[in-house]
Amino acid sequence: MTAATTVKTEYEAIIGLETHCQLNTKTKIFSSSSTKFGSDPNTNIDPVCMGLPGVLPVLNEKVLEYAVKAGLALNCQIAKYSKFDRKQYFYPDLPKNYQISQYDLPIAEHGWLEIELVDQDGNPIRKKIGITRLHMEEDAGKLVHAGSDRLSGSSYSLVDYNRAGVPLVEIVSEPDLRSGQEAAEYAQELRRIMRYLGVSDGNMQEGSLRCDVNISVRPVGQQKFGTKVEIKNMNSFNAIQRAIEYEIERQIAAIEAGERIIQETRLWEESTQRTISMRTKEGSSDYRYFPEPDLAPIEVSEEQLLKWRNELPELPAEKRRRYEDELGLSTYDARVLTEERATAEYFEAAIASGANPKAAANWITQDIAAYLNKNKLSITEIALTPTNLADVISRIEKGKISNAQAKEKLPDLLSGVAPEKAFAGQELITDPDVLEPIIDEVIAANPKELEKYRNGNVNLKGFFVGQVLKKTNKRADPKLTNQLVEKKLNA
Repeated sequence: MTAATTVKTEYEAIIGLETHCQLNTKTKIFSSSSTKFGSDPNTNIDPVCMGLPGVLPVLNEKVLEYAVKAGLALNCQIAKYSKFDRKQYFYPDLPKNYQISQYDLPIAEHGWLEIELVDQDGNPIRKKIGITRLHMEEDAGKLVHAGSDRLSGSSYSLVDYNRAGVPLVEIVSEPDLRSGQEAAEYAQELRRIMRYLGVSDGNMQEGSLRCDVNISVRPVGQQKFGTKVEIKNMNSFNAIQRAIEYEIERQIAAIEAGERIIQETRLWEESTQRTISMRTKEGSSDYRYFPEPDLAPIEVSEEQLLKWRNELPELPAEKRRRYEDELGLSTYDARVLTEERATAEYFEAAIASGANPKAAANWITQDIAAYLNKNKLSITEIALTPTNLADVISRIEKGKISNAQAKEKLPDLLSGVAPEKAFAGQELITDPDVLEPIIDEVIAANPKELEKYRNGNVNLKGFFVGQVLKKTNKRADPKLTNQLVEKKLNA
């Protein structure tokens, strides 16, 4: 009689993200105070964002435009009629004791974005992630706790209201994500889209993009969701992935041990690489939403909607597909080139100037990218124009200069030296009648190496080629030099 085999339960994670994007407006959502980051505490404030008696909020029209454009880019249905609501809660950084947000009638709903992962063979794996809603709201202020990074353990707290009233859009995904990697890629793609639109800079270090993760686990095959836990305090895409991976393991271990998962908010603790409990999670009823009486409802006309739709740029996913399908680029090259809108525009300008797409991609993603990373620059800060890059590529393809010569002169080109000046007197020698006497001289000057070559050390061909290149100050055509050297060594 054999012992019964225990079947190990397989689990899957159900993940959704709530992402707050700060909008790139110069002034706040309902008042004229500046949104500039890094100002002295409590200098970008006014009676409206402080909630003083007798003041009335007025919607910043740019906020509506940016919110609608973001909704369109995320394939959402834009509401013909929406409104603002008051979300009631008390916290020291919320001067009015309520937040103006949108509840039951948001500006945009029922959208999606496509994420793209890459398998081990470099092939793209695409997946659509649903967007439940996108709504406008104002940010709260910022608490600074002395002696600790949170209230627990601090000796006193200070409040900075500069951020109060800064415009946000909150984007809520469907629970379609299944891993930390998928969630991190979703957040990155969302950031790319916002930056392409120009509606947000997506700077996580400055709090312009903040992600909260909702996560539960359930046995594979079960339809009912498990108990949801929210994770806050993640300031990078890497942290999002690591926090989710930790939380999946924690919840599975708790379920296997017979412990109950409670609905709560947890924090990601970077120093210990774990999530820790913060508070039990509030429900929507705890916020006592009701319509904001001081703001009129919003109606977006068909004419206005069409105008804003026509102003949308080509988005990252569309560019990636076009670069792969029409230009024949690899998935990797397409992803790197489309990461930033400025990089994609530089690449396309080089193509428009006649550059070979693959050659241009190689220069931008390799040599130029290495220079930018080393010097902490963006592609808009270099003096090498797309037209001049196309000129360099053309010179290489026509055999006027070598790839090695171009790489050697790259620092000069990046600092603004024109190709015709950088390569003056440097054109490759492509005439065999000129090269053959030079090769004869090199062979005659190195009889020992010639003997070793003819005794079987064929690797010494590289030595002779190198000597010819040195003698011609690297102007000898490398391909032709290789052919002529081999012919003469074997004569």
